[in-house]
Amino acid sequence: MVFLKTEEEIERIQRSAIIVSETLAQVAKYIQPGITLLELDRIAETFIKKSGGQSGFLGYDGYPNTLCISINDEVIHGIPSSQKIQDGDMVSCDCGVLLDGFYGDSCYTFLVGDVTEEHKRLCQVTKEALNKGIEVAIEGNRIGRIGNAIQSHVERNGYSIVRKYCGHGIGRNLHEDPRVCNYGKTHHGIQLKSGMIIAIEPMVCSGIADVKVLPDGWTVKTRDQSLGCHFEHTVVVRENKAQILTDFKVIETQIFKNSYLWQNSLQ
Repeated sequence: MVFLKTEEEIERIQRSAIIVSETLAQVAKYIQPGITLLELDRIAETFIKKSGGQSGFLGYDGYPNTLCISINDEVIHGIPSSQKIQDGDMVSCDCGVLLDGFYGDSCYTFLVGDVTEEHKRLCQVTKEALNKGIEVAIEGNRIGRIGNAIQSHVERNGYSIVRKYCGHGIGRNLHEDPRVCNYGKTHHGIQLKSGMIIAIEPMVCSGIADVKVLPDGWTVKTRDQSLGCHFEHTVVVRENKAQILTDFKVIETQIFKNSYLWQNSLQ
């Protein structure tokens, strides 16, 4: 069942979404070669608690941490460990927050140190694809149009879309209907209505989009060891233009202050 949100509920979800973005900005301050994924996870958990929220991921279906941190050929759901970030890594940080009964959700992919042009291009195309999907998340369109816009941009640039995992509705639950696929046909799927809140999150591979889940039961990697990239916004469907509740600008303010990170400021 798809739930339309009231303006009051949208404001409450936005407060959660703001904490998500501020948490990822806090993490961005500390990303550098040598720091462990668990250290970044603790930074996020501490900041969320100080902000009055709680982790949306910790304990969700048994997930053991606050962040999902996925490195290089890991696409999504990487479990933070004692692994150290290295120069040249692609690091996707996915964060969810629960505040006053409502969730926010966002992911940002960071490029650390001396990365290749392929890292940069994949990151840029994935972020552009997210924006293409958001542009058509307006009342009256079919949900397939979001997926089609994302898929078309990704494949036009020579990359592939992960099809086993999709975006989702969000609100009182972290995952709600509708399912928001990153592929599809323009006139397929449910009709979008003002007040729907969805998490749009393209997951893009530099090689073949065939993935596997590691024995930890969570981490999703590419089978061909190609790079995986992931960006995500929490978005409200509106009549003429979607409203983005999460905020990459606050994250990128910190990226510009961190000399170890590639400055991907494309909005």
